[in-house]
Amino acid sequence: MSLEDKELVLGVTGGVACYKALDLVRRLKEKGARISVIMTSSAQEFIQPLAFQATSGRPVATSLFSLEGEEKIGHINIVENIDGLIVAPATANILGKVANGIADDYLSTSMLALKAPLFLAPAMNHNMWDHPAVQQNLQTLKDRNANIIPPEYGYLACGSYGTGRMAAVEKIVANLEEFFTVKAAPLQGVSVLVTAGPTREKIDAVRYLSNYSSGKMGYAIANYCRQLGAKVTLISGPTALPEPEGMQFIRVSSAAEMHQAVMQHATAAQLIIKSAAVADYRIEKPNVQKTKKKEQLTLNLTLNRDILKELGQKKGDKQFLVGFAAESQNLEGYARQKLEAKNLDLIVANNILEKDAGFDADSNRVLLIDQQNTHPLSLQPKEEIAKQIIQYVLKHQKWISMREV
Repeated sequence: MSLEDKELVLGVTGGVACYKALDLVRRLKEKGARISVIMTSSAQEFIQPLAFQATSGRPVATSLFSLEGEEKIGHINIVENIDGLIVAPATANILGKVANGIADDYLSTSMLALKAPLFLAPAMNHNMWDHPAVQQNLQTLKDRNANIIPPEYGYLACGSYGTGRMAAVEKIVANLEEFFTVKAAPLQGVSVLVTAGPTREKIDAVRYLSNYSSGKMGYAIANYCRQLGAKVTLISGPTALPEPEGMQFIRVSSAAEMHQAVMQHATAAQLIIKSAAVADYRIEKPNVQKTKKKEQLTLNLTLNRDILKELGQKKGDKQFLVGFAAESQNLEGYARQKLEAKNLDLIVANNILEKDAGFDADSNRVLLIDQQNTHPLSLQPKEEIAKQIIQYVLKHQKWISMREV
């Protein structure tokens, strides 16, 4: 079992959902984990520490300044040599504290001292959840590799309906199990090449042609591959995303630069995932000066080299090639044509006109298409889509055959 003998700490903050945390302790213990609990003062207004002590079988940490029975500094000692810290429920208050480096109680100081993985299960009023400050704090924590278990839509304690209800205990446990299963590192030692983002084709000294790609999908794929133990090379066009840690990162601008970088690194890669939205055309003769304003401007375009097609032509027996297809109509038909024409093992297709999906969105809905099957993925965060793409690859017969030989 993936949670067997795991040493975990559960942080409980002040919200109605803290009652569910008792059940979470029970479920984690059933899975074989050992649990210590930290409660904030607000959490203690809802439920007594004795309840968690009885359920966990361990004393509950409540006060930053209590030295009873401690030979070491408590908030440091409790998170040393643990496998993970879960905060459930995680209020807007604790998210704000940790995102901004505030440490004023036992839980927040422990979280800042933490070196192990952090899991957050937010719970709050739907208007609070939607507030820009909360979303910004969440993004900050994601960028620092916190694992967010999103709240669910439903009836809230305030009497209204909306997104903000803490994820079900079963879902939190499933996320933890998946994470620690992933730590078995099925891509350990595998070289993975990922491309992401748009390209820019110069018109003149100040203007360029580009597209709406944000790079979010490719970055999510690269990060997940890294979590699975892969040696990742991420080649990225211009994006507003922070440079990811733990991988080789190469930033390019034009399609020509993308082509050069990809071809330089493709031979050594066993898994290539080309999610970048590379421009099909470039300006034939960009102006080295700024083009002066005119009533009309004619741009002569010429085709860029087809990177994905070249990869398909050069693909070795020990390489698995994944492409992307962004379409506005006949999604499966056009994607399957691309799969065949470019000699791909898998293509990920999405409708760019769909609301809350595709370019620059945080979520996506896609089709996974290979030679035999079409597998739809429902609308969900791109991080989840990334996981399912990679899990599909790992279960693909060609990948299994490649790894067995």
